Amino acid sequence: MSIHDLLKGLNEKGYIPRAFDIIGNKEKAVAIIEIPDSFKKKKMIAEAILRQHKNVKTVLEKKSPRKGVFRIRSYRILAGDKNTEVIHKESSCLFMLDPRKVYFSPREGTERERIANIIDSNENIMVFFAGIGAFPIVIAKKKRCSVTGIEINPKAVYYFRKNAEMNKVDVKIVKGDVKKVISKEYNEKFDRVIMPLPESSTNFLKEAIYCLKKGGTCHLYCFSKEDALKDVVKRIEENLEEQGRIELISIQKVLPWGPKIFKYRIDFRIL
Repeated sequence: MSIHDLLKGLNEKGYIPRAFDIIGNKEKAVAIIEIPDSFKKKKMIAEAILRQHKNVKTVLEKKSPRKGVFRIRSYRILAGDKNTEVIHKESSCLFMLDPRKVYFSPREGTERERIANIIDSNENIMVFFAGIGAFPIVIAKKKRCSVTGIEINPKAVYYFRKNAEMNKVDVKIVKGDVKKVISKEYNEKFDRVIMPLPESSTNFLKEAIYCLKKGGTCHLYCFSKEDALKDVVKRIEENLEEQGRIELISIQKVLPWGPKIFKYRIDFRIL
């Protein structure tokens, strides 16, 4: 039975979300929904979700966009348990997190799997903005390689450490600002740098190039309208002029993000 069936007779059906994120597992999960403020029967929808999905113990309503260097939203608990810490399963990995304290998107799981699959064994991988460790841990679980992750949010670093231990992977976890923790030990050390911060990855190009070996590959994520993507690529090329030549490998559309806006991955190689 769908939520619409459970709420049959509700006049404002246009406000009932047809899709929402569920983070967690079959025992305990959190549902995250978005409903216009003008709708006054939000609790009915939340309770319907709890009835429809027995594993969902809490329904959170988005109250703000992601903001700040930690990329965290404000949420309101519409129904259920106040404890929103869950364990989410993805790509044979387990991730402990609290969506109210850290950034995590289950919608990006396919992309994490995709990147892990193209990495060769014995590569040395750097992940900027590593969050709770999803990218580093999926990679380390699938491939025999060395992985380093940098994250600035102390709560995310806490979960990153927990998740590395829980998944029994050996990854290097660095707490801090990418611009401040990059040091000589990272210079031309990595075969691949992953930059999953689409809001501002282009601001960290200098650090990515510093870390990459000659011939190394960078996976940079960005938000863009389709007809403006060439301007993003041009900005990357201009920012890297002083660092040396680059070779554009590919541009991939990853996810829809807003009206005519998509998340893209731009792959390029250092020559």
